[in-house]
Amino acid sequence: MLDLITSLNKKLLLSSAMLCSLSNIAVATELSLSGKKPAGNQFLDLSIEELMNIQVISASRRSQKLSEVPAAIFVITQDDIRRSGVTSIPEALRMAPGVEVARIGTDKWAISIRGFNGRFADKLQVLIDGRSVYNPLFAGVQWEQQDTFIEDIERIEVIRGPNASVWGANAVNGVINIITKKAADTQGILFSAGGGSFEHGFAGARYGGKINEDTYYRFYAKGFTRDNMKTVTGESANDQWHSARGGFRIDHSRGIDQFTLQGDIFHNAFGDHLNKTQLSAPIIQADSARGHNEGGNIRFRWDRTLSDRSSIMLQSYYDRVDYRLLTSAFFRAESFDIDFQHRFPLFERHDLTWGANYRLYHNKVFDNELISFSPRQQTNHMISTFIRDDITLIPEHLKLTLGSRFDHNDFTGWEIQPNARVMFTPDEKNSLWLAVSRAVRIPSRAENDILFNARTLGARDIPGLSALLPFPVLTQLTGSPHFNAEKLLAYEIGYRHQFSPHASVDIAAFYNDYSQLRDLSPNFQQLSFHSNFPQHLILPILLTNNASGQAHGVEISADWRVNEKWRLQSNYSFINMHIHSDSLLRQFDPTTGSADTVSPQHQISARSNYDFSDRLQLNLWLRYVSSVDFYRLPGYTTMDAKLVYRPKKNVELFVVGQNLFSSNHREFVSDFIPSFPTYIPRGVYGGMEWRF
Repeated sequence: MLDLITSLNKKLLLSSAMLCSLSNIAVATELSLSGKKPAGNQFLDLSIEELMNIQVISASRRSQKLSEVPAAIFVITQDDIRRSGVTSIPEALRMAPGVEVARIGTDKWAISIRGFNGRFADKLQVLIDGRSVYNPLFAGVQWEQQDTFIEDIERIEVIRGPNASVWGANAVNGVINIITKKAADTQGILFSAGGGSFEHGFAGARYGGKINEDTYYRFYAKGFTRDNMKTVTGESANDQWHSARGGFRIDHSRGIDQFTLQGDIFHNAFGDHLNKTQLSAPIIQADSARGHNEGGNIRFRWDRTLSDRSSIMLQSYYDRVDYRLLTSAFFRAESFDIDFQHRFPLFERHDLTWGANYRLYHNKVFDNELISFSPRQQTNHMISTFIRDDITLIPEHLKLTLGSRFDHNDFTGWEIQPNARVMFTPDEKNSLWLAVSRAVRIPSRAENDILFNARTLGARDIPGLSALLPFPVLTQLTGSPHFNAEKLLAYEIGYRHQFSPHASVDIAAFYNDYSQLRDLSPNFQQLSFHSNFPQHLILPILLTNNASGQAHGVEISADWRVNEKWRLQSNYSFINMHIHSDSLLRQFDPTTGSADTVSPQHQISARSNYDFSDRLQLNLWLRYVSSVDFYRLPGYTTMDAKLVYRPKKNVELFVVGQNLFSSNHREFVSDFIPSFPTYIPRGVYGGMEWRF
């Protein structure tokens, strides 16, 4: 470890020199005529003590100080996002400890928390302003659809560990809540634009105004184009990404009531290059094609604040997306959600919150060579209710939280997800918390109704089948109406210490016990022969719940404001997993059977933000990720850097270097859909912003 840290320090110094040279390559502009400090700098003058008092809502669905939350929570602020130079939400999530972010292609990511990562990672609940973007059709999040005007993000709250008692099913390994700014905080005009080597070009504009003193609004539009990546064979991955998006937000206040109406529309054009060594005839003929998705959403929220301890919330939203895959598959998905919450005090020491939720999800799928569903379209319903009691045992020192959520879904019926947490704060500088939680991941529609032509196997892949070859064996993954919910029992402990108003550390450890995990079971009894050219065998693969597993680990994050000009932030994550599976196909199953070899055991992140003056900033971000053994990917170390220059108070010029330590590296491989593995390239881009 000492050698590793020494190496990272050397590279940190090297990158500083590299960035200075990059500033001669690309330049960016920001104009702002108002004379105010840019909105993204709201955290620059705060001490660590003040940052620990930032209000967060994701842990309990009510506003709490960050330092008082009995959960492993990390907040990525707008200032963090702006200084890092990231251009997407997935890239920003790399800043949080315990979060596994691996890029598969230009528009494809694998993102999870505390293990079980994959392109369709299914144990992570993701919200944008409280609107769930988890996909019940395939289970997981389609990250290429999740975007907004990145300057409008106020913060991203990342909870590691289960929070199902608050957010319901699928909040198993964590919750990510992306929270945008109120319209009143985005007044005036902002324009940004730029481009470079991989980030070919991007532009965005936002206008905020007000109808009267009680009603504020904003509109935004953005677009970008990103380059193809190269496959491991040197070919183009055909995954150039073009995106266009727009939206609005209106906030109105009337006495104790707050109303919000918000909406977005988007269009993405993308592509893929399939690995024909895994998908040879008779499965699919096309190996490279383009696709697109488009959709939109609208959200309404009403908040009534009765007192500091009493409030009512009602939220509803509608979401729709049309998705055309590269293999001519097409699906349309619509969801409608209504959520109610009531908080009130009971006696002197009880703070009760209860609520109810209803969600409708309708989808229609058109078959193709890879995937078919039976029935083709379906409507699913979920209803749930929850209750939570925050009990003050010793004022300002000891709190107990008890709660549970009761969900009913169309696949497994009722699921109960209780939670207990204790928060001990002996003084202002120290806090200790413990938690025991139960969470479930309910089946997706795909796990019930899909027929998926997974891959072609050869003689060396499945022992005992060599006598049946030279015929290729086509494995067909078939859904099961008897597939059960995956279950987790989690134990967590955390400690926070504030050394001074300028330095703090946060430590969290966990032990997760999983049961009824998804497993793959070959059905040799139904092995069949198809004489159609080309001749082949078909081997059905059944979905079962025979696997189990354990995971334990620790996450450490530290924040040190060295002086008024320099801030250092770092984190370290360790995870160790053991999966128990008797499946003969375990070696082909990175999502469960071999999930213990998919997550990197060690991750390190170190950020340095230095302001030479009010006009000049240098921001460095060093990352180390250890090997991914399942895909035989070595560990990698990389650096991002951003140099900012403001010739005027409202003019910003910046240049960003991405993945500076190597010309390219590999991070992950697509699991179910065998996209050709790609290299993540080094990139340099410049941009501009104009505020007035």
